[in-house]
Amino acid sequence: MFGNYLIGLREGLEASLVVCILIAYLVKTGNQRGLPPVWAGVAIAVALSLAFGALLQFGSSTLTFKAQEALGGTLSILSVGLVTWMVFWMRRTARHLKSELQGRLDTALALGTGALVVTSFFAVGREGLETSLFIWTAVQASGDGVRPLVGAVLGLATSVVLGWLFYKGTLRINLAKFFRWTGAMLVIVAAGVLAYGIHDLQEAEFLPGLRNLAFDISGTIPPDSWYGTLLKGIFNFQPDPTVLQVIVWLLYLLPVMALFLAPERTRPAAQPQQPASQPAPE
Repeated sequence: MFGNYLIGLREGLEASLVVCILIAYLVKTGNQRGLPPVWAGVAIAVALSLAFGALLQFGSSTLTFKAQEALGGTLSILSVGLVTWMVFWMRRTARHLKSELQGRLDTALALGTGALVVTSFFAVGREGLETSLFIWTAVQASGDGVRPLVGAVLGLATSVVLGWLFYKGTLRINLAKFFRWTGAMLVIVAAGVLAYGIHDLQEAEFLPGLRNLAFDISGTIPPDSWYGTLLKGIFNFQPDPTVLQVIVWLLYLLPVMALFLAPERTRPAAQPQQPASQPAPE
């Protein structure tokens, strides 16, 4: 549940901040006429994200068991790839997100109403589709369709409140630090989703080694115990993973976490050119 809360909070806050920046800039520059198109784009993006999530849920329910496992495993790998790209992208652009969005909005204002709808739609829609996909795969991995969804909804609700406080100026957020630490936690969650996706593909007989377990500590950490449920809800922990799952989990988590937490390289400031020395007069 916590993992899905984190997904909803981070993705929802990113979308909320985008909307707040767009609206605040329009109000500040006296372009309130652009507010309805912006809200229209946001509404379309939210509706598309919900429709995408419903399509994943109800569409997969009509498939055979092996087809469901193959779809779940493939989408799990895809969602991990998208989330990994997202956390690195936000790590790089968090400091410049405001100026980047304002530049896009200036261009859209010059083009007209349709451009404003498209700008807000794409600004919010990407996070919405990523959230739907990642939450769906996390729900499939947990095997419990209620608590993960509750966690995601609570995370989204929290992000809306934080976004509103951010807009009203009563909350100051260090975006670089926030997205850095939540990104690190999401990398851990994504590693668990990836491992479960590998297990799905093994059950679908796309990958070998389903019976080749790395270890089995089900007796020590029963899956139905409160602590087993807690570990599964946060980290997608599995007490009896296959060797391939453990290998993929390590190959993803260690290098990705090291790269994500590595200090960012700063470009050295350009040195002013020294005027060419004049020869001394004879």
